[in-house]
Formats: sequence, C-alpha cells, structure tokens
Amino acid sequence: MARRGDWSRLDEADVRVRPGKGSRPRSKLRPEHADAVSAMVVGKDRGRWTCAVEKDPEHLVVAMRARELGRTSVVVGDQVELVGDTTGAPDTLARMVRVAERTSVLRRTSDDMEGYERVVVANAEQLLIVCALADPPPRTGFIDRCLVAAFAGGLEPVLCLTKADLGDPAELIALYEELELRVVVNRFDEEPDEVRDLLVDRLSALVGHSGVGKSTLVNKLVPDAERAIGAVSGIGKGRHTSTSAVALPLPSGGWVVDTPGVRAFGLAYIKPNDIVTAFPEFHAAAEECPSGCGHLGAPEDPDCYLDTVVEEGTATPGRLASLRRLLASKSEDG
Repeated sequence: MARRGDWSRLDEADVRVRPGKGSRPRSKLRPEHADAVSAMVVGKDRGRWTCAVEKDPEHLVVAMRARELGRTSVVVGDQVELVGDTTGAPDTLARMVRVAERTSVLRRTSDDMEGYERVVVANAEQLLIVCALADPPPRTGFIDRCLVAAFAGGLEPVLCLTKADLGDPAELIALYEELELRVVVNRFDEEPDEVRDLLVDRLSALVGHSGVGKSTLVNKLVPDAERAIGAVSGIGKGRHTSTSAVALPLPSGGWVVDTPGVRAFGLAYIKPNDIVTAFPEFHAAAEECPSGCGHLGAPEDPDCYLDTVVEEGTATPGRLASLRRLLASKSEDG
C-alpha cells in the first residue's frame, strides 16, 4: 500500500467508495394482483371511494387508491379492481389497484373560460336531462349544453320533462324533434313508469338544475334513496355532500347516478368536431371544411361545407339548424 502523500503509487485498492443512498436499482416490476376483485365505484367522500363488488349493491367496500395508481382520476361509474380486505366489514379498507378504460364520460367545466375539466360520471350509457316545464321554466340553453356534453362524451341523451301538470310539453318537444331525441314526460301525481323502463339493467346519469324535480324523480325510482345514499357515504368518512355524484341501485336492476344540481354547464373542453361526430350525415363532410371552421355557417363560417350537404339533399335543413344551435350553445349562457 502506498504511503500517505505518495499519489503516484495509488491503485484502485486504495480508493474507498461509500455507497450512496438509494443505490439499489429500483424494480419496474409491479405486482399482478391476480386475486383482485372487480367492482364499480358508487360514491366518493374525501379520499375514499365506495365500491360495489361485482355491482352488487349489498356488497359495498371502502377503498383507497393504491400508490401505483398515483393521481389517476377515479369517479363514480369507474370499473376498478380491488385487493386487500374486500369483505366490506366495518373499519376495513381495500386498495384500488387498477382502473379500467372508460367507455363514456360526462365532463364539464365550471365555466367556458376554465381549462380544467371535471369528469362527473364514467361509463354511463345514457344521460337523462331533467327539465321542468314550469316553476322553474325550461332553459333551452342548459338543455343544449347537456346534449353537447352527452354527444361529445359518448352517452345517449334522453330529455326528461317534469311537472307536466303545470305546463304543456308540445312546444319544447317540437324544438328538439329534428334531433330524434328520446323524450319522456312526467307528472308529479303519476308514477314515472316510462322512465323506470328506460333505466332497467343500465347505468344512467341524471343531470338538472335545482328545483326541476330531479330529487323527487330519484325518490320515486329508488324508494329507499335516502337509506342508499347513507349506506354509500356512511361507510366512508361519514357523509354525502351535495357536491358529489352517487350511484343508486334500482329495484328492477341497473344503477342511476344522481349528480348534484348545477347552475352552469361549462364546455371549455369541447371542440366543434366533437359535436359534429354525433351527426352521421355531417361527420364526413366536416372534413371538407376550412381549417378552424366552427361549422356555424355565415357570417361566422361562410365557407362551411355543411351547407353543401343540405343543398345536395343528403341532410335536412332542420338537422343542420339543430346542429348549429348546439354548436352555438358553447358560447351562450347555459
């Protein structure tokens, strides 16, 4: 060994290397979780998700998001896989390890200027837009915006008109006739049998302004809705708030997602072609429009090719007018 200070005679044996912290290579392998069980998210409360194992409303489990999911978005309607204690017994907690790809999303922003979108419900098959015919009067701008969100998110929209004992639905139905929209009409003093039939064995979301009778409708569809909401939120951290969605099981099969009443339905994330996609007769033709075309026609978009589709007789003027009304609703107050 070289003497201290004689650097010319040093070799690798004289070099002391202190291992650094975390020098052990980190494995990229993740557990397969072969024993994970499938579940649907039915509620969320402050960092805890209530899940129905195999969509069984009697088998509810509280879960937290596993570390490997990071900040993956998880909302009501998501199909997830759970490990750990999935018995649903009091004071137990499972881990959510996987979130399946979504088949549809209902999204909104607080307003049209906000860039951050919120997914309200995932994997719903249809969206029931609940609107009163009177007290409060119908707001077509809000209906149009909900239709836009449904078309863009892959949901089948249904217009659900309430309080038919206070107003005539004919005018409103005629306004949406060209959209070939399913419309159901309800009265306060009658059972919503037509709505109930639409929901059987499906995952459906309800949206509407406060006061339009959405809660009354939910209570008729799910007689023990208050108890069900308590079961969903009570096994989490204690309460269901009016700002969160909750999925409720229907007695005849299926689930209905009660979303909170909203004042505005922002569509900042929506692009014009997202809406045109829902109109098959215009979808391909939109590719012929100039770059950046909003498809609104003159004077905003004088070279919009969709007018040519109508001139050729491939589509009706009413369908184009309805499409453009929906497109214009993005920039109007809902």
